[in-house]
Amino acid sequence: MTKSSARDRLEQALARIADPAGEGCRACLTVYPEAARAAADAADARAKLGISFGPLDGAIVSIKDLFDVAGEVTRAGSRILAEEGTRATVDALVVRRLRSAGAVIVAKTNMTEFAFHSLGTNPHFGTPGNPADRERVPGGSTSGGAVAVADGMCEIAVGSDTGGSTRIPAALCGVVGWKPSRQRVPTDGAFPLSYTLDSIGPVARNVADCAKTDAIMAGEAPRQVESTSLSGLRLGIAQGFPLDDLDEAVATAWSAALGRLAQAGVQLSDEKIPLLAEMIKVNSKGGFSPAEAFVIHRDRLLRRAPDLDPNVRARIERGSSMSAADYIEMQRERGKLVRAMDDRIAGFDALILPTTPIVAPRIAEVATPEAFAPKNMILLRNTSLVNFFDLCAISLPLPRGNGPPVGLMLAARNGDDWRLLRIAMSIERLLVN
Repeated sequence: MTKSSARDRLEQALARIADPAGEGCRACLTVYPEAARAAADAADARAKLGISFGPLDGAIVSIKDLFDVAGEVTRAGSRILAEEGTRATVDALVVRRLRSAGAVIVAKTNMTEFAFHSLGTNPHFGTPGNPADRERVPGGSTSGGAVAVADGMCEIAVGSDTGGSTRIPAALCGVVGWKPSRQRVPTDGAFPLSYTLDSIGPVARNVADCAKTDAIMAGEAPRQVESTSLSGLRLGIAQGFPLDDLDEAVATAWSAALGRLAQAGVQLSDEKIPLLAEMIKVNSKGGFSPAEAFVIHRDRLLRRAPDLDPNVRARIERGSSMSAADYIEMQRERGKLVRAMDDRIAGFDALILPTTPIVAPRIAEVATPEAFAPKNMILLRNTSLVNFFDLCAISLPLPRGNGPPVGLMLAARNGDDWRLLRIAMSIERLLVN
Protein backbone atom coordinates (compact mmCIF):
# COMPACT_ATOMS: atom_id res chain seq x y z
CA MET A 1 0.00 0.00 0.00
CA THR A 2 1.41 3.38 -1.02
CA LYS A 3 1.94 5.81 1.83
CA SER A 4 -0.10 8.97 1.41
CA SER A 5 1.78 12.14 0.58
CA ALA A 6 3.16 14.46 3.21
CA ARG A 7 0.79 17.17 1.96
CA ASP A 8 -2.24 14.91 2.31
CA ARG A 9 -1.26 13.88 5.82
CA LEU A 10 -0.57 17.48 6.74
CA GLU A 11 -3.98 18.60 5.51
CA GLN A 12 -5.59 15.90 7.63
CA ALA A 13 -3.64 17.14 10.67
CA LEU A 14 -4.59 20.76 9.99
CA ALA A 15 -8.23 19.77 9.67
CA ARG A 16 -8.05 18.05 13.06
CA ILE A 17 -6.48 21.13 14.60
CA ALA A 18 -9.14 23.42 13.09
CA ASP A 19 -12.10 21.21 14.00
CA PRO A 20 -14.24 23.34 16.34
CA ALA A 21 -15.52 20.18 18.03
CA GLY A 22 -11.97 19.07 18.85
CA GLU A 23 -9.16 20.19 21.13
CA GLY A 24 -7.03 21.99 18.55
CA CYS A 25 -7.55 25.45 20.05
CA ARG A 26 -6.30 24.21 23.42
CA ALA A 27 -3.69 21.68 22.27
CA CYS A 28 -1.98 23.86 19.64
CA LEU A 29 -1.04 27.40 20.65
CA THR A 30 0.63 28.36 17.36
CA VAL A 31 -0.13 26.73 14.02
CA TYR A 32 2.11 27.04 10.97
CA PRO A 33 -0.17 26.18 8.01
CA GLU A 34 1.72 27.91 5.20
CA ALA A 35 5.24 27.05 6.34
CA ALA A 36 4.13 23.47 6.96
CA ARG A 37 2.53 23.22 3.51
CA ALA A 38 5.74 24.45 1.90
CA ALA A 39 7.78 21.91 3.88
CA ALA A 40 5.36 19.10 3.03
CA ASP A 41 5.40 19.98 -0.67
CA ALA A 42 9.20 20.03 -0.63
CA ALA A 43 9.24 16.58 0.98
CA ASP A 44 6.84 15.24 -1.64
CA ALA A 45 8.95 16.73 -4.44
CA ARG A 46 12.03 15.01 -3.05
CA ALA A 47 10.16 11.72 -2.79
CA LYS A 48 9.17 11.90 -6.48
CA LEU A 49 12.85 12.30 -7.35
CA GLY A 50 13.86 9.39 -5.12
CA ILE A 51 15.59 11.74 -2.67
CA SER A 52 15.17 11.45 1.08
CA PHE A 53 16.56 13.43 3.99
CA GLY A 54 16.02 10.41 6.23
CA PRO A 55 13.26 8.66 8.19
CA LEU A 56 11.62 11.91 9.33
CA ASP A 57 11.39 13.39 5.84
CA GLY A 58 7.77 14.47 5.48
CA ALA A 59 6.75 13.46 9.02
CA ILE A 60 4.15 15.75 10.61
CA VAL A 61 5.69 17.00 13.86
CA SER A 62 4.65 19.37 16.63
CA ILE A 63 6.99 21.00 19.15
CA LYS A 64 6.33 21.94 22.75
CA ASP A 65 5.79 25.61 23.52
CA LEU A 66 9.13 25.82 25.35
CA PHE A 67 11.31 25.43 22.21
CA ASP A 68 12.71 28.56 20.59
CA VAL A 69 11.57 29.36 17.06
CA ALA A 70 13.40 32.26 15.42
CA GLY A 71 11.35 35.46 15.47
CA GLU A 72 8.77 34.12 17.94
CA VAL A 73 8.12 34.52 21.65
CA THR A 74 8.90 31.35 23.60
CA ARG A 75 5.94 31.30 25.99
CA ALA A 76 6.64 28.07 27.89
CA GLY A 77 2.91 27.98 28.63
CA SER A 78 3.13 31.30 30.48
CA ARG A 79 1.01 34.38 30.00
CA ILE A 80 3.85 36.42 31.50
CA LEU A 81 6.36 35.41 28.83
CA ALA A 82 3.75 35.88 26.12
CA GLU A 83 3.10 39.44 27.27
CA GLU A 84 6.77 40.33 27.78
CA GLY A 85 7.30 39.52 24.13
CA THR A 86 10.98 38.60 24.01
CA ARG A 87 11.61 36.94 20.67
CA ALA A 88 14.04 34.13 19.96
CA THR A 89 16.82 34.93 17.52
CA VAL A 90 17.46 31.35 16.36
CA ASP A 91 15.64 28.03 16.43
CA ALA A 92 16.38 25.63 19.28
CA LEU A 93 19.03 23.11 18.24
CA VAL A 94 16.59 20.19 18.16
CA VAL A 95 14.23 22.25 15.98
CA ARG A 96 17.06 22.94 13.54
CA ARG A 97 17.86 19.25 13.43
CA LEU A 98 14.22 18.37 12.81
CA ARG A 99 13.94 20.85 9.96
CA SER A 100 17.20 19.61 8.41
CA ALA A 101 15.80 16.07 8.53
CA GLY A 102 12.75 17.15 6.52
CA ALA A 103 10.24 17.16 9.37
CA VAL A 104 7.10 19.20 8.71
CA ILE A 105 6.54 21.30 11.82
CA VAL A 106 2.83 21.93 12.07
CA ALA A 107 2.34 23.57 15.47
CA LYS A 108 3.63 24.57 18.87
CA THR A 109 1.73 22.69 21.55
CA ASN A 110 0.32 23.70 24.91
CA MET A 111 1.95 22.70 28.17
CA THR A 112 1.92 23.11 31.92
CA GLU A 113 3.25 26.59 32.70
CA PHE A 114 7.06 26.43 32.87
CA ALA A 115 6.72 22.60 32.61
CA PHE A 116 6.30 22.40 36.38
CA HIS A 117 3.56 19.91 37.14
CA SER A 118 2.30 16.57 35.89
CA LEU A 119 -1.42 17.18 35.37
CA GLY A 120 -1.26 19.28 32.21
CA THR A 121 -3.74 21.94 33.29
CA ASN A 122 -3.09 25.50 32.14
CA PRO A 123 -5.19 28.45 33.39
CA HIS A 124 -3.75 30.84 30.80
CA PHE A 125 -4.30 29.02 27.50
CA GLY A 126 -6.81 26.35 28.49
CA THR A 127 -6.46 22.67 29.32
CA PRO A 128 -6.69 20.23 26.41
CA GLY A 129 -9.14 17.47 27.26
CA ASN A 130 -7.88 13.90 27.46
CA PRO A 131 -8.65 12.04 24.19
CA ALA A 132 -10.16 9.13 26.14
CA ASP A 133 -12.44 11.38 28.20
CA ARG A 134 -12.52 15.13 27.66
CA GLU A 135 -13.47 15.69 31.29
CA ARG A 136 -10.10 14.32 32.41
CA VAL A 137 -6.64 15.91 32.45
CA PRO A 138 -4.21 15.04 29.65
CA GLY A 139 -1.19 14.74 31.93
CA GLY A 140 1.81 17.03 31.76
CA SER A 141 3.80 18.81 31.24
CA THR A 142 3.74 17.90 27.51
CA SER A 143 -0.05 18.04 27.56
CA GLY A 144 -0.80 19.48 24.14
CA GLY A 145 1.75 17.23 22.46
CA ALA A 146 0.22 14.01 23.78
CA VAL A 147 -3.31 15.14 22.91
CA ALA A 148 -2.15 16.22 19.43
CA VAL A 149 -0.64 12.79 18.73
CA ALA A 150 -3.63 10.87 20.09
CA ASP A 151 -6.10 13.08 18.21
CA GLY A 152 -4.23 13.00 14.89
CA MET A 153 -3.11 16.64 14.88
CA CYS A 154 0.44 15.43 14.29
CA GLU A 155 2.31 12.15 13.98
CA ILE A 156 5.08 12.96 16.44
CA ALA A 157 5.23 15.51 19.27
CA VAL A 158 8.54 16.72 20.65
CA GLY A 159 8.48 17.52 24.35
CA SER A 160 10.63 17.72 27.44
CA ASP A 161 10.90 15.38 30.42
CA THR A 162 12.23 16.56 33.78
CA GLY A 163 10.26 14.21 36.04
CA GLY A 164 8.03 12.40 33.57
CA SER A 165 6.72 15.09 31.24
CA THR A 166 6.73 12.95 28.09
CA ARG A 167 5.87 9.66 29.78
CA ILE A 168 3.02 10.79 32.04
CA PRO A 169 0.86 12.39 29.32
CA ALA A 170 1.69 9.49 27.01
CA ALA A 171 0.45 7.03 29.62
CA LEU A 172 -2.72 9.01 30.38
CA CYS A 173 -3.53 9.57 26.68
CA GLY A 174 -2.74 6.06 25.43
CA VAL A 175 0.37 6.72 23.33
CA VAL A 176 4.15 6.16 23.59
CA GLY A 177 6.48 8.54 25.46
CA TRP A 178 10.29 8.35 25.40
CA LYS A 179 12.86 9.87 27.78
CA PRO A 180 16.43 9.42 26.51
CA SER A 181 19.63 9.36 28.50
CA ARG A 182 19.80 13.03 29.44
CA GLN A 183 23.12 13.91 27.85
CA ARG A 184 22.25 12.58 24.39
CA VAL A 185 19.88 15.32 23.24
CA PRO A 186 21.00 18.97 23.62
CA THR A 187 18.70 21.37 25.46
CA ASP A 188 20.03 24.51 23.72
CA GLY A 189 17.06 26.76 23.01
CA ALA A 190 14.65 24.91 25.29
CA PHE A 191 13.26 26.98 28.17
CA PRO A 192 14.66 25.28 31.30
CA LEU A 193 13.00 23.87 34.36
CA SER A 194 15.91 22.02 35.97
CA TYR A 195 19.45 22.22 34.63
CA THR A 196 20.19 18.94 36.38
CA LEU A 197 17.22 16.89 35.20
CA ASP A 198 15.85 18.28 31.91
CA SER A 199 15.68 15.86 28.99
CA ILE A 200 14.11 16.16 25.54
CA GLY A 201 12.11 13.34 24.01
CA PRO A 202 9.24 12.51 21.65
CA VAL A 203 5.67 11.32 22.04
CA ALA A 204 4.25 9.21 19.22
CA ARG A 205 1.85 6.40 18.42
CA ASN A 206 4.58 3.76 18.27
CA VAL A 207 8.11 2.99 19.38
CA ALA A 208 9.54 3.20 15.86
CA ASP A 209 8.50 6.85 15.46
CA CYS A 210 9.99 7.69 18.85
CA ALA A 211 13.25 5.96 17.92
CA LYS A 212 13.77 7.73 14.62
CA THR A 213 12.91 11.12 16.15
CA ASP A 214 15.26 10.50 19.05
CA ALA A 215 18.16 9.68 16.72
CA ILE A 216 17.66 12.85 14.68
CA MET A 217 17.47 15.06 17.78
CA ALA A 218 20.57 13.40 19.25
CA GLY A 219 22.51 14.07 16.03
CA GLU A 220 22.98 10.36 15.44
CA ALA A 221 22.68 8.37 12.25
CA PRO A 222 19.18 6.88 12.21
CA ARG A 223 19.05 3.12 12.60
CA GLN A 224 16.27 0.69 11.88
CA VAL A 225 14.81 -0.48 15.17
CA GLU A 226 14.64 -4.25 15.15
CA SER A 227 12.79 -6.17 17.82
CA THR A 228 14.68 -8.53 20.08
CA SER A 229 13.63 -11.91 21.42
CA LEU A 230 11.51 -11.74 24.55
CA SER A 231 12.46 -15.25 25.63
CA GLY A 232 15.06 -15.00 28.38
CA LEU A 233 14.77 -11.22 28.66
CA ARG A 234 15.52 -10.16 32.25
CA LEU A 235 13.15 -7.55 33.67
CA GLY A 236 13.28 -6.47 37.31
CA ILE A 237 10.02 -5.43 38.96
CA ALA A 238 10.86 -2.59 41.33
CA GLN A 239 9.23 -3.36 44.66
CA GLY A 240 8.10 -0.89 47.29
CA PHE A 241 6.49 2.46 46.58
CA PRO A 242 6.36 2.07 42.74
CA LEU A 243 3.66 -0.57 43.27
CA ASP A 244 1.84 1.10 46.16
CA ASP A 245 -1.72 2.42 45.89
CA LEU A 246 -2.38 1.39 42.29
CA ASP A 247 -5.93 2.16 41.33
CA GLU A 248 -8.07 -0.68 40.01
CA ALA A 249 -7.62 0.06 36.31
CA VAL A 250 -3.84 0.29 36.61
CA ALA A 251 -3.56 -2.79 38.81
CA THR A 252 -5.66 -4.86 36.40
CA ALA A 253 -3.77 -3.79 33.27
CA TRP A 254 -0.41 -4.18 35.04
CA SER A 255 -1.18 -7.70 36.21
CA ALA A 256 -2.40 -8.74 32.76
CA ALA A 257 0.75 -7.33 31.12
CA LEU A 258 3.04 -9.23 33.49
CA GLY A 259 1.13 -12.40 32.71
CA ARG A 260 1.59 -11.97 28.98
CA LEU A 261 5.29 -11.20 29.39
CA ALA A 262 5.80 -14.32 31.51
CA GLN A 263 4.00 -16.45 28.91
CA ALA A 264 6.34 -15.03 26.26
CA GLY A 265 9.36 -16.27 28.20
CA VAL A 266 10.40 -13.06 29.92
CA GLN A 267 12.21 -13.65 33.21
CA LEU A 268 10.49 -11.41 35.74
CA SER A 269 11.94 -10.98 39.21
CA ASP A 270 10.75 -8.95 42.19
CA GLU A 271 13.56 -6.60 43.16
CA LYS A 272 13.89 -4.72 46.42
CA ILE A 273 15.96 -1.62 45.74
CA PRO A 274 16.92 0.26 48.93
CA LEU A 275 18.38 3.01 46.74
CA LEU A 276 14.82 4.24 46.18
CA ALA A 277 14.51 5.06 49.88
CA GLU A 278 17.86 6.83 49.73
CA MET A 279 16.58 8.92 46.82
CA ILE A 280 13.62 10.02 48.96
CA LYS A 281 16.02 11.00 51.74
CA VAL A 282 18.12 13.13 49.37
CA ASN A 283 15.03 14.79 47.87
CA SER A 284 13.74 15.59 51.35
CA LYS A 285 16.08 18.58 51.26
CA GLY A 286 13.75 20.06 48.64
CA GLY A 287 14.64 18.48 45.30
CA PHE A 288 16.44 19.84 42.27
CA SER A 289 13.52 21.21 40.27
CA PRO A 290 12.20 23.67 42.90
CA ALA A 291 15.69 24.97 43.70
CA GLU A 292 16.72 25.43 40.09
CA ALA A 293 13.32 26.77 39.01
CA PHE A 294 13.54 29.37 41.77
CA VAL A 295 16.86 30.59 40.39
CA ILE A 296 15.34 30.82 36.90
CA HIS A 297 12.16 32.61 38.02
CA ARG A 298 13.28 34.59 41.09
CA ASP A 299 13.02 37.98 39.40
CA ARG A 300 9.74 37.00 37.73
CA LEU A 301 8.27 36.08 41.11
CA LEU A 302 9.20 39.48 42.50
CA ARG A 303 7.58 41.29 39.58
CA ARG A 304 4.54 39.20 38.66
CA ALA A 305 3.91 36.41 41.13
CA PRO A 306 0.09 36.79 41.02
CA ASP A 307 0.15 36.16 37.25
CA LEU A 308 1.55 32.62 37.58
CA ASP A 309 -0.53 29.47 37.76
CA PRO A 310 -0.87 29.23 41.57
CA ASN A 311 0.03 25.55 41.53
CA VAL A 312 3.22 26.29 39.62
CA ARG A 313 4.00 29.31 41.79
CA ALA A 314 3.74 27.21 44.96
CA ARG A 315 6.21 24.65 43.60
CA ILE A 316 8.72 27.31 42.51
CA GLU A 317 8.51 29.15 45.83
CA ARG A 318 9.47 25.96 47.67
CA GLY A 319 12.95 26.39 46.20
CA SER A 320 13.48 29.71 47.97
CA SER A 321 14.25 28.09 51.30
CA MET A 322 17.02 25.73 50.18
CA SER A 323 20.49 26.65 51.40
CA ALA A 324 23.56 26.44 49.20
CA ALA A 325 24.94 23.80 51.55
CA ASP A 326 21.86 21.60 51.12
CA TYR A 327 21.94 22.00 47.35
CA ILE A 328 25.62 21.06 47.10
CA GLU A 329 25.14 18.12 49.43
CA MET A 330 22.13 16.99 47.41
CA GLN A 331 24.16 17.07 44.19
CA ARG A 332 27.00 15.07 45.71
CA GLU A 333 24.69 12.48 47.23
CA ARG A 334 22.80 12.10 43.97
CA GLY A 335 26.03 11.43 42.13
CA LYS A 336 26.80 8.54 44.45
CA LEU A 337 23.30 7.12 44.11
CA VAL A 338 23.37 7.38 40.31
CA ARG A 339 26.52 5.27 40.22
CA ALA A 340 25.09 2.82 42.73
CA MET A 341 21.86 2.38 40.74
CA ASP A 342 23.84 1.79 37.58
CA ASP A 343 25.63 -1.07 39.34
CA ARG A 344 22.41 -2.37 40.91
CA ILE A 345 20.55 -2.82 37.62
CA ALA A 346 23.52 -3.99 35.53
CA GLY A 347 22.23 -7.57 35.65
CA PHE A 348 18.88 -6.67 34.08
CA ASP A 349 17.82 -5.73 30.59
CA ALA A 350 15.43 -3.21 32.13
CA LEU A 351 13.34 -2.36 35.15
CA ILE A 352 9.58 -2.56 34.67
CA LEU A 353 6.88 -0.69 36.59
CA PRO A 354 3.58 1.12 36.01
CA THR A 355 4.19 4.53 34.44
CA THR A 356 1.65 6.12 36.78
CA PRO A 357 -0.15 4.56 39.76
CA ILE A 358 -3.46 6.15 38.76
CA VAL A 359 -5.38 6.94 35.58
CA ALA A 360 -6.07 10.52 34.52
CA PRO A 361 -8.00 12.44 37.20
CA ARG A 362 -11.03 14.47 36.24
CA ILE A 363 -10.26 18.14 35.69
CA ALA A 364 -12.86 19.02 38.32
CA GLU A 365 -11.08 16.76 40.82
CA VAL A 366 -7.96 18.94 40.81
CA ALA A 367 -9.63 22.35 40.83
CA THR A 368 -8.31 23.31 44.28
CA PRO A 369 -4.69 23.43 45.47
CA GLU A 370 -5.54 20.97 48.26
CA ALA A 371 -6.77 18.39 45.72
CA PHE A 372 -4.17 19.27 43.09
CA ALA A 373 -0.99 18.67 45.09
CA PRO A 374 -1.49 14.98 46.02
CA LYS A 375 -2.61 14.04 42.48
CA ASN A 376 0.43 15.82 41.07
CA MET A 377 2.80 13.99 43.37
CA ILE A 378 1.38 10.53 42.77
CA LEU A 379 1.51 11.00 39.00
CA LEU A 380 5.18 11.99 39.28
CA ARG A 381 6.08 9.27 41.76
CA ASN A 382 7.28 6.51 39.43
CA THR A 383 8.54 8.51 36.48
CA SER A 384 10.64 10.98 38.49
CA LEU A 385 12.91 8.27 39.87
CA VAL A 386 14.16 7.72 36.30
CA ASN A 387 15.35 11.33 36.06
CA PHE A 388 16.89 11.26 39.51
CA PHE A 389 18.94 8.14 38.72
CA ASP A 390 19.86 9.41 35.23
CA LEU A 391 18.29 6.48 33.37
CA CYS A 392 16.54 6.23 30.01
CA ALA A 393 12.89 5.12 29.94
CA ILE A 394 9.81 4.61 27.81
CA SER A 395 6.08 4.42 28.51
CA LEU A 396 4.03 1.99 26.42
CA PRO A 397 0.22 1.98 26.31
CA LEU A 398 -1.33 -1.19 27.73
CA PRO A 399 -4.36 -2.86 26.15
CA ARG A 400 -7.34 -1.02 27.58
CA GLY A 401 -10.55 -2.51 26.19
CA ASN A 402 -13.25 -0.14 27.37
CA GLY A 403 -11.14 1.18 30.25
CA PRO A 404 -9.02 4.33 30.58
CA PRO A 405 -5.46 4.49 29.20
CA VAL A 406 -2.72 2.93 31.37
CA GLY A 407 1.03 3.02 30.78
CA LEU A 408 3.77 0.44 31.28
CA MET A 409 7.24 1.89 31.89
CA LEU A 410 10.57 0.31 31.07
CA ALA A 411 13.76 1.91 32.41
CA ALA A 412 17.38 1.04 31.65
CA ARG A 413 20.91 2.19 32.39
CA ASN A 414 22.14 5.51 31.05
CA GLY A 415 23.46 4.93 27.53
CA ASP A 416 21.42 1.78 26.89
CA ASP A 417 18.88 3.76 24.87
CA TRP A 418 19.01 1.78 21.67
CA ARG A 419 18.76 -1.57 23.40
CA LEU A 420 15.81 -0.32 25.46
CA LEU A 421 14.05 0.84 22.30
CA ARG A 422 14.50 -2.62 20.78
CA ILE A 423 13.08 -4.25 23.90
CA ALA A 424 10.18 -1.76 23.91
CA MET A 425 9.37 -2.57 20.29
CA SER A 426 9.23 -6.29 21.10
CA ILE A 427 6.93 -5.71 24.07
CA GLU A 428 4.81 -3.31 22.03
CA ARG A 429 4.27 -6.03 19.42
CA LEU A 430 3.37 -8.54 22.10
CA LEU A 431 0.84 -6.26 23.74
CA VAL A 432 -0.95 -5.14 20.57
CA ASN A 433 -1.43 -8.67 19.20
